[in-house]
Amino acid sequence: MVAHLIRLKARLFVNGLKRSPWQIVALVLAGLYALFLITLVGAGLVALRFTGPDVAAAVVVIGGSLLVAGWAIVPLVASGVDMTLDPRRFATYAVPVGALVTGLAIASLIGIPGLATAILALLSLIPVARDPLSGLAALVGAVLGLFTCVAASRVVATALTGLTASRRFREVAGIVAFVPLVLLGPIIGSIGSAVSDNPDVPALLGRIAAVLGWTPLGAAWAIGGSVLTGAPGVAALQAVIALATLGVLLVIWRATLARALVNPPATGSGARAGGRLGVLGMADGRIAAVAARCLTYWLKDPRYGGSLVVVPLLPIVFWFVGTQTGSFGLMLWTGPMVAFLLGWAISADISYDNTAFWLHVASGVPGSSDRWGRVLGCLAIAVPLLAVVVLAPVAVSGRWDLLPPLTGATIGVLLTGLGLASIVSARWVYPVPAPGESPFRARQGAGVFPMLIQFGGIGVMAVLCSPALVLLAVAMAGGPALVGWLGLVVGPVLGVVFLTLGVRIGGRWFDRRTPELYAQVAAIR
Repeated sequence: MVAHLIRLKARLFVNGLKRSPWQIVALVLAGLYALFLITLVGAGLVALRFTGPDVAAAVVVIGGSLLVAGWAIVPLVASGVDMTLDPRRFATYAVPVGALVTGLAIASLIGIPGLATAILALLSLIPVARDPLSGLAALVGAVLGLFTCVAASRVVATALTGLTASRRFREVAGIVAFVPLVLLGPIIGSIGSAVSDNPDVPALLGRIAAVLGWTPLGAAWAIGGSVLTGAPGVAALQAVIALATLGVLLVIWRATLARALVNPPATGSGARAGGRLGVLGMADGRIAAVAARCLTYWLKDPRYGGSLVVVPLLPIVFWFVGTQTGSFGLMLWTGPMVAFLLGWAISADISYDNTAFWLHVASGVPGSSDRWGRVLGCLAIAVPLLAVVVLAPVAVSGRWDLLPPLTGATIGVLLTGLGLASIVSARWVYPVPAPGESPFRARQGAGVFPMLIQFGGIGVMAVLCSPALVLLAVAMAGGPALVGWLGLVVGPVLGVVFLTLGVRIGGRWFDRRTPELYAQVAAIR
């Protein structure tokens, strides 16, 4: 049965590549990225072999602990690990739970993450395997550490089986997972600064590793280093902790897996009583109704909320850059950047509507009303956010003289983006994440067409917004005050002109192509 599960996972992996050439392209890119990381880490591990035993052992323990923690955290923030062999699919088969656990554990290594982790585990032998005894101990620790990664990940994933079946959990987890990615640079920079400021880095690493080596995260990876540094008794105790950790994880996994096989989570939804209509209940008129519906998207749909997550993170990232460089010039551009993100966000509004676009088709909403309603829904969210991201950088940097041109450029970019997006969304429909999917998921079959639209829109918007942005740049470079006040006028005036033209052109295309738009949306759902 174990061998059958392994062959089944391998067959599913190969068959997945036959669905589309883009699957192969994605696999190649993922493989190249994994190869780059393995090469980078491998070079570092080879260099560690020429350092002292204490430093080499400490780095291996810290790196191994991060690896185990990463495998355990992934199911929490990414809605589960690779669930090709979802245990719930075996609920109707009389598969022994023990064989299922063993087969799934080994099958988890088939794929880019599993193979990369296995290679890294073997490479961890290089710094500490300096004699036969330390090499054997490091090999045992690497194997224990590798399967601890798999077991920890599967325990968390299986325990969250009921939650991952919830659409709301998947939506929130997908957005939460994006936050540390955006802040990864400042986090790494802060850690690097703290390490560089410490005069005794090896001692610091040694103290961290000494603690992690007695925890379930790093005990397995500390076995080889303890033998190398002449502490076989310590290595034996760490081996006991590593074995106990793996054993406890396997017992928990077996118990949760057995419960999941007997009581799989229900995926249906019960009937709900009718509630209040919220902002829709306050809408009066066609434009107001469309605006209320779109505002509901902004407040409740994570595909829209995903773009809002970036808004408070950008000032943080740029502030960190300013503290490192001593200049907050980049932070002052936060307003126009956020204005572009929010204005361009409605460029795929009809694609995001999915089959709900039939409401607009069946009700015969005029194109101008549809366009203005979507614009107003976005403005209701954008205006207060932009007020914050414009005032905060000015206050932090103390450049109050830039408030007029910065305000003008931000308003101009927002209105211009809304006008251009009103044209694009009425002319082109392309695959986007479906309702309930992660906002950062790329739909199969999208190809390069959405990318071309995005780059094309950025280029056109850069040209249209160039007068206001140039005036802002001149003001930031120390130009006369008249330039700043001129920017306060030029940006909004051009923005209003482009928004009016965009809504008018987009409305005409909407009226002319409404049936075709719905046919395209229905075809890619």
